[in-house]
Amino acid sequence: MPNTTAEKAANTRSAIADALNQCVAETVVTTMLAQNFHWNVKGMSFGPLHAMFQTIYEDHFVGQDDLAERIRALDAHAEGTLAGMIKRSKVAEHEGDADAETMIKSLQKAQETLAGTLAAAGELAAEHGDNITEDLCIARGQTHEKFAWMLRSHLA
Repeated sequence: MPNTTAEKAANTRSAIADALNQCVAETVVTTMLAQNFHWNVKGMSFGPLHAMFQTIYEDHFVGQDDLAERIRALDAHAEGTLAGMIKRSKVAEHEGDADAETMIKSLQKAQETLAGTLAAAGELAAEHGDNITEDLCIARGQTHEKFAWMLRSHLA
């Protein structure tokens, strides 16, 4: 049990940073998932899906940087290895070929998973009065929920 206010603050920052590292890991894996699908989509829906997947991975690249920089602002280590991120992520990579519907469903599930992870990190930050991290998580979560909706709309 921490004895001092400084120890409590350090433990809080560490817990929030750990939650953010989870968000970064899932964002990185989702970024690669979108880029993989961007490179490999084919068929009648090639044009719109190729463009959407690019929009998604470009957004996520910026998002992962924002999250990692927040971790550093909390004076914690931002995970920087792909192996560590893949191991930690609840979002799975996709190997091999896939049809457009499989790509959409896989990326939709990744977006929903990531939105949930960000919501949990935001709630943790809010519990500890870290409004900056909470706001970042809310904004990123809204982005991922919107991408999930856009992807679902292709399946209707």
